[in-house]
Amino acid sequence: MRPPPSPPLGRTLTALVALLVAAPAAPVLSGLGTRLAAQSRAELQGVWAAERYHMAGGAEYEVQGRIFFGERDWQVLFFVVDDADEVRRGSAEGGTYTLEGGELVFAHLFNLSFGEEMPGLPAAELRMVSRPPGEAPLEPTNLAIEGDRLTLYFPSGNRMTFRRR
Repeated sequence: MRPPPSPPLGRTLTALVALLVAAPAAPVLSGLGTRLAAQSRAELQGVWAAERYHMAGGAEYEVQGRIFFGERDWQVLFFVVDDADEVRRGSAEGGTYTLEGGELVFAHLFNLSFGEEMPGLPAAELRMVSRPPGEAPLEPTNLAIEGDRLTLYFPSGNRMTFRRR
């Protein structure tokens, strides 16, 4: 049986869940368009279960959580688990996205995250951010959908895999 998480992590996890449930759907960012391409919105939309987080440096972790894609909005809640089956990091994020070919561009409107240091991942202090659409950082991310598997290739060189629910 796992010992209970430390109070800061426990409070953070509770806040992550609250953010995911309470965050309203964000408006579409003006000027980004709604183009369809080879990887179509229909293929991407829906719920995907997180499975693995592969670091550019070679470390790999189990990931528990979900990513949701609507017509233009996205939200994710995930936890990174170590080899001892302990939750060491968590993140709840959301915003809007565009999709063109194999490139998915996330606009990050909401972010709540916290994480202990792990190989390939520096420690991350508690972060809580809500931005208006015009101030949202954009994250161009390559993706591949093969059957029921989604792989997101982040600019950092890391990648995360999901399975359709």
